[in-house]
Order: sequence, then structure tokens, then C-alpha cells
Amino acid sequence: MKAQQTTALGEKVLVNHLIDLIEKGNAHASLDAALEDIPFELLGEKISGLPYSIWQVAEHIRIAQWDILEFSKSAKHKSPKWPDEYWPKEAAPISVKAWKKCTQQIGEDRKEFIELLKNAGDNLDKPFEHGDGQSLLKEALVLADHNSYHTGEVIVMRRLLNAWK
Repeated sequence: MKAQQTTALGEKVLVNHLIDLIEKGNAHASLDAALEDIPFELLGEKISGLPYSIWQVAEHIRIAQWDILEFSKSAKHKSPKWPDEYWPKEAAPISVKAWKKCTQQIGEDRKEFIELLKNAGDNLDKPFEHGDGQSLLKEALVLADHNSYHTGEVIVMRRLLNAWK
């Protein structure tokens, strides 16, 4: 009985660490911090030597995170075509409303993914019946790693545009 309690406690600790990693960034700025208060006119700026704008990176994060969430929820999910459907072609959002929708969706999908983690119980590392052996734990690590990588890119772009603290 004590071993089961320790395992349950260990799972809760692991889930809390995963949530912390996904939400906060820990050793660096969070994705939310990287995306807040960016002047709208800078979202579509392409910096010399970089292939994309802040808007394109944010939209890519939204699409990839949504894909990870939906894949984690259902075997029926069909992922977008790589790479064409993971990256927007337009350099800038068409409106402030489109930008807000993007950042809001990132937050909502992240919350939904976190609920999956909280409700996983002892299935956290159990491979999905679909896919190539992925589990919710693996997808949480992929999501955190992917968002962290692109968070750094957004911050560098903001620095180059003189729009970072």
C-alpha cells in the first residue's frame, strides 16, 4: 500500500513539474511574457537573416501546440501537413483581433493540455493506442521543448527590434 501512495505522490510531483515547465519557462522568460505588449506594427517585421516574423513564430506555436493537444486526445486527429500547414505564409496578422485570437488560443490550448496532465493518473507514461509509442508524458516534454525554443526566438527578435525589456 505504501508503494502505491509513493507512486501516486511521485506522479503528482511529476505532473506539477511538467505544468510548471509548460507555463513558466523556469530558467527563462515564459511564452506569455515573450508575447505580451509587442507593438502591433512590429509583429510582421522580418529581420534581416531570419526567415520569419514574430507573428509567424506565434502562429506556428499555436498550430503545433494545438496539434500536440489534439493528437494527445484522439486517434482520429489528423495532423497538418509538415511544414506547409504549420507555418503561416503571411508575415503579419490581418488585424489586432487576429493577433489576440492567436495568443488567446495558445493560452486556452495550453490550459486544456494541462487538464489532460492533471487527469492522467497512472497513464502519464502509457503509450497511446495510436501513434508510434508516444505518451502524454512524451507529448508534454515535446510541447515544453518546442515552446521554449520558439520563446527564445521571439525574445531575440524583440531585442533586435528594440522591443524587449
